[in-house]
Amino acid sequence: MKRSVYRALGLASVGLGAIGAALPIMPTVPFLLLAVFFFARSNPAWEQKILDHPNWGPQIADWRERRVIRRPAKLAAITAMSAGVLFTWLTLGAPWVYISLAVLVTCGGWIATRNE
Repeated sequence: MKRSVYRALGLASVGLGAIGAALPIMPTVPFLLLAVFFFARSNPAWEQKILDHPNWGPQIADWRERRVIRRPAKLAAITAMSAGVLFTWLTLGAPWVYISLAVLVTCGGWIATRNE
């Protein structure tokens, strides 16, 4: 029963990460980190599949082993969130842009202060 719950949460996290790969305001790697956590407890083969991915695997390994975010990943994340703020401003305007701006300042600030 417990493994099934972890597997379902892992699959949901992978789904959210896939959405994040396409949408600028939503992150990818944090959801994949969650998926790896859940799959480690339910399906180690799926955990390894994510860790072996050529794009996402090294970023996840960096975070798991040393709690670092590489500079190109930081720039990509902050740039994508900035694009999301701009898109929100152009399409929805105020007050919705303030939500996107709050996400950029909070999450972008946290990302920018992580070790490289």
